[in-house]
Amino acid sequence: MQGVADALGPLFLLILLGAALGRLRQPNGEFWAQLEKVIYFLLFPAMLVATLATANVGEVPVVRLALALLGGMLAFSALLWVFQRRLSLQPAAFTSVFQGALRFNTYVGVAGAAALHGSSGATVAAVAVALMVPVVNVLCVASFIAAGTLGPSSLGKSLAALVRNPLIIACLVGIGLNLSGIGLPGWSGATVELLGRAALPLGLVAVGVALRPQALLRVDRGVWAANLVKLVLMPALVLGVALLLGLDAISRDVALLFAALPTATSAYILARQLGGDAELMAALITGQTLLAMLTLPVWLHLAGS
Repeated sequence: MQGVADALGPLFLLILLGAALGRLRQPNGEFWAQLEKVIYFLLFPAMLVATLATANVGEVPVVRLALALLGGMLAFSALLWVFQRRLSLQPAAFTSVFQGALRFNTYVGVAGAAALHGSSGATVAAVAVALMVPVVNVLCVASFIAAGTLGPSSLGKSLAALVRNPLIIACLVGIGLNLSGIGLPGWSGATVELLGRAALPLGLVAVGVALRPQALLRVDRGVWAANLVKLVLMPALVLGVALLLGLDAISRDVALLFAALPTATSAYILARQLGGDAELMAALITGQTLLAMLTLPVWLHLAGS
């Protein structure tokens, strides 16, 4: 347990630092909005390309990792729709619960995997991102369509954004460079790696800045349902499947980590743009991020990390 705490503790401190800076409005809101764009469109894609282009991806059990992660995601996606009526939520609120239960904070996931298992963990995490990001985006956009909150114009914009998603493009570029044998020749490798190193610490601080403590005052059926799935049921299922499939320790830990991550801060923007319940989304993002500081170490300890 101490080893897990030592690995994840600095990550949580960076998130809390961001929360303090956000509370103090330092430097200012516009600064953080622009920095988030730099991280999302440049630094984090650079880290994914640097990792995937040079890693020995052949050592990652991609099929079994996909079965564990995507199997859990698809299973709870279906269950949420089955229990939609029992939750008695308005369509907008349901889409936020859906996002809260399925989306994951990529920055925390990759940083945690690297902290726990070094470059090997980062490689498995990059593969997990490549597997999960396209699927979760399709599922969440589909939930807005099925709930009837998404108009025709918004649908077109959402599909276009999915195609242009920088994380998906970075994964494809990195895997392409790897499989082609090109890699990152000459100075390009060191340059892209330097850019990527800035992504995780800045990304974690930005996660903290995005938290909204006042949103924690909202505690209703939707909050309980999303938190139960995201922080308890999803990791339990993925851990069980990972053990059943015989994943190695690193892949098992990364699969469990990604299953137990708090929801993504970007979900708030999507909820606001696509007709979801933005205030409920803010409550889920803030609550899950804070709760995950307790639940993540517990899950990883149970897995034997």
